[in-house]
Amino acid sequence: MIAPDADAPVETVWQGKFITAKKQGRWEYVARARGIRAAVIVAVNEDGQLILVEQYRVPLGRACLELPAGLIGDEEEGEAVETAAARELEEETGYRAARIEVLGEFFSSPGMVSESFTLVRAHDLTRVGDGGGVEGEGITVHRVPRSAVPEFVADCRARGMAIDVKLLLALGSSLLP
Repeated sequence: MIAPDADAPVETVWQGKFITAKKQGRWEYVARARGIRAAVIVAVNEDGQLILVEQYRVPLGRACLELPAGLIGDEEEGEAVETAAARELEEETGYRAARIEVLGEFFSSPGMVSESFTLVRAHDLTRVGDGGGVEGEGITVHRVPRSAVPEFVADCRARGMAIDVKLLLALGSSLLP
């Protein structure tokens, strides 16, 4: 079966530094500009705590609880996923990974955004700083025992915090009866 609009020409409606609004047939969607991609990092420290970050997100108008993440290739064209993920993990959380394992490519909202993210696992963490991101990011680092993640997320939600869909990875079996 051929999908409607699959062969329609792609029109760029607007382009900024990081995103592009496009139209293809009846579809309108957003894409990352300049081939920029994203890496999302699953990191568990030596104490068995999942490393999470909290950051104010302008599009949501509130703080959001997330797995650490960052852009690939926004500063250096052709940057490797592992390099970007290691850099972002250290900037955001203060942890350095001895090894980054690529788990695969995923799409979080394929009906509206063409962006994918590469999920990685950070292994053998060493704390080298406080984290918090680069100037102006205002990232708060949370270290949550894996068994307490469902309760922690529920508490954050009850306080009005947004919850990134990628945290479903950490909640998985706790959501099933």
